[in-house]
Order: sequence, then C-alpha cells, then structure tokens
Amino acid sequence: MAIESPFFGKNVQSMLKLGRAQGVCMAAAMTMGIDITEYAPKKIKQSITGSGNSSKEQVAALLKHMLHFNVKDHYLDATDALGAAVCHYHQISRGGIVTSGKKSNSWKSFIKENPNRVK
Repeated sequence: MAIESPFFGKNVQSMLKLGRAQGVCMAAAMTMGIDITEYAPKKIKQSITGSGNSSKEQVAALLKHMLHFNVKDHYLDATDALGAAVCHYHQISRGGIVTSGKKSNSWKSFIKENPNRVK
C-alpha cells in the first residue's frame, strides 16, 4: 500500500482529519499483513512530472495521459492517490524502497530493522 505523507498546509483541521484517516488505513493494512510505504508529496510529484514543485494540475494532466482517463477539475484531489500508486510502482520497479540509507521493502521490515525508532 502506498500513501502520501501528510504535510502542514493552511488548514490544521484538514491535516488532523487526514492523519486520522491515514492511521486507520495503515492499521487495517498492517492487520492484514499488507506492506505500507509512505511518500512525501514532492517525491510523488517528482516521480510523475520530473519536478517536485509541479502543480496539482500538472500532475493530473500527466496521469491523465499516462493512464488514459479523464478527470474533472473538481476531482483533482482524487489524482493524489493515483500519483502515490504510480510513484510506488516506479520505486519498486527500481529494486526496493530506500529508507534512512538502508533498503526496506515495507514498514514491517523497516520496524524490524529499526526497533529503536519505534515509540
């Protein structure tokens, strides 16, 4: 499972709600034994467009072209999940996920390799 890491924007309440939703999704995935990888928004944008500073509209346009679908302007937030999935595909097809200089294939292996970083 790939998710976008939350970032602090203008609306603190939105960030808190998103964090709660992501926490529930991550807990459910871990319960089911599904590996979880989290990507920063800039990493996702860079993976899709080649620039971490791309706009949401640029990312959506490239995803539309790559995946052959149409998206209305008011559904641009829905492309965030597609962007995370495509970024994850690009990362795993290159031989693993790099975390803290070590290759990890999942949150489960990261926790096993870094028990001192878990609270």
